[in-house]
Order: sequence, then C-alpha cells, then structure tokens
Amino acid sequence: MEQHGLDILGSWFGTHCDITSSTALVKLELHQHRASLEVGNVFFVTCWATTHTSRSKIYVAKDGTGDFYTIGEAVAAAPNYSKTPTDIMIKKGVYLEYIIIETEKTNIAFIGDGMHKTVISGNRSSASGLQMDQTATVAIFGVGFIAKGISFKNTAGLGHQAVALKSNVQSAFYKCSFHGYQDTLYTKHGRQFYRDCVIYGKTDFIYGNAAVVFQNCFIIARNRGGTIITAQGREGPYEKGGTILHNCTITYDHHYRSSSIKTYLGRPWQLYSRVVVMQSFIDDFIDPKGWLNIKETNLDKLFYAEYKNRGRGANTTGRVKWPGYKVFTEPNEVLQFTVNNFIQGNEWIPSTGIPFIPGLL
Repeated sequence: MEQHGLDILGSWFGTHCDITSSTALVKLELHQHRASLEVGNVFFVTCWATTHTSRSKIYVAKDGTGDFYTIGEAVAAAPNYSKTPTDIMIKKGVYLEYIIIETEKTNIAFIGDGMHKTVISGNRSSASGLQMDQTATVAIFGVGFIAKGISFKNTAGLGHQAVALKSNVQSAFYKCSFHGYQDTLYTKHGRQFYRDCVIYGKTDFIYGNAAVVFQNCFIIARNRGGTIITAQGREGPYEKGGTILHNCTITYDHHYRSSSIKTYLGRPWQLYSRVVVMQSFIDDFIDPKGWLNIKETNLDKLFYAEYKNRGRGANTTGRVKWPGYKVFTEPNEVLQFTVNNFIQGNEWIPSTGIPFIPGLL
C-alpha cells in the first residue's frame, strides 16, 4: 500500500516530497496544490506541486558543459510570454553580468547550486552618474520570476547607491543572498516573497513599495552602528505596498567594527511608509527608539508596527511615540500582514515549490 500511494503522488506531483513510513489506514487530502497521503499515524507524504505542465530547462556553465556560457544568453533564448516555467539552471561560479529580465520573459526561474556557489555580481553605482534605478546587477520586469540558491551582489562599496537586485513584479526567492551597502535590495512593485534568504547592507538596504514578506530571513547590517535597515516607499493610503519581516533574524556582521552611531529598523522613504516587524529576533544593536524619521511632520500617516518580537533589541518601552507607530499584542491585529492575507500567498506561492508559513507562528 505504501508504494502504491507513493506512485499515485509521484504521478501527480513528481518530486518535492518529504517521506517517512509505517503501515495502516490511508488518508488522502487535496488542497489546491498541496497533497497529503497519510498511512496510519506515522507514514506521511507532503508534496508541493510545481504545476501539471512540463518545465523546460536551459543550462548555464562557465566551464562550457551547459547550453550557454552566460546567463544573459540563456535569458535571451528563453521563450517570450511563456505560461509555463523556464528553469535556467546556473552552475557554480561567479558570473560578472548585468541581467535584465524584460517584460516578455515571463515565468523565468534561476536555479543555482547554492547561495555560496552561484554568484551574479556587478559594481554599478550612482558614483558613475547613473540613476539609482539603473545600478541593479539584476533587474526583473517579467512576472512570475523565481530564484533559488543564488547570490546577487553589488560590490560598488560604501558611499553610493548601488542595487544588487531590483524586482518590479510578482516574484519569489528561496535560499538566496543579496549583498550591498546602500539600497541593496529594491523591492519596487508587485507581490514578492523571500524565504530563508540573507540580506546584507548598511543604508536603506531593503526599500521600495512592493507588497513584500520576508520570512525566516537573516537581515544583516554591515556596521554595528549607523545603519538604517528599511526605507519603505508607500505614497498613498490606498496603496498595497508594505514591508513585512516575519520570523526573521535582525543582526549585524561581526566582521565590521562597532560604532557609537545609532542603528534603526527603518525610516519613511515616502509619506505613507509601512513596515511591520513581527515574531522576529532583534539583536542589541538597534537604538531603543527603533525608528528614524527624516522630517518631524506627517508622523500620523506612516504605519510602523511591532508584534511579539524577541531579543535584546526588541524591547519597545523606549520606542518612538509617533501617532503612526503601533505595538501590537493580539494576533487579530496583525493577521492582515501574514503571507496569505498580505500577498495572497496561498494563491501563487505553492506553484513555486517554495515553503511558507501562511499565518502566524
């Protein structure tokens, strides 16, 4: 019976299964893209569907063992306006390229050998006269983009705007890292999801106006002091944008010197800036005030909130007293910011094969 059950699930969903075994009664559940097969109390299989359709694959390798030497060539070869995923399998190596996923390149997936093995790197910055928007090592405009196991870097260094990755559309990232100093990760628009990722930076290094959830991510400041983590850019009260940090670890890189300059969770890039930090670990380098404002006006229009965080930096007794700042204590106050409610994750994340927590912990 066990093998028959596995054969059934395998024919439906292929891989992406976690399996243990025993014997007894079979219980089969289907919920959207999720299938569960239980035999007794012990045998359990959970599969996340990628889709029923076939996925085309293009291989990139610097050593010549793939279809192309460069990622740019592979993207150009991918079909336009595809309704099915195209997996671009990028073997280990440092790829010194600037990549644009244009609007017509839909449902592209970058699959690397791991964030420490597959690296896409550039060094454009505002120092050369470029607009911040033009500095991205990788820029995404094609809806449905996915990346897994890749490091995105901008090595321009301190003192200038230099984007490692910019996403303008619905996209998802799993076990990726993003390296920079100022403006590392530009979550510009669309629904976005980051799971088990690592983001490094110093000034406004997570910014933009996407509706974005970071879940189980490491947010790492590159200086123990003088850091501003988020700069959210919501411009109006009815815009859907906001940055949610859920079950993340907010800490600093111990290789960088300590500083007496203060560090903050965020500052408003635009008038209706919205950031929620919930059920996360906050290290002791965050200033007790927590948040910084550029201007001392319109503090009733922004929306900053914290909910049941932990760590020495999570104490909210010394936080700012702005009208727009909230400390939530009840689950119903923050349910609107969960993956399912804020970015409708149950509608599109299962098809990516990326795990997620739909609600609160």
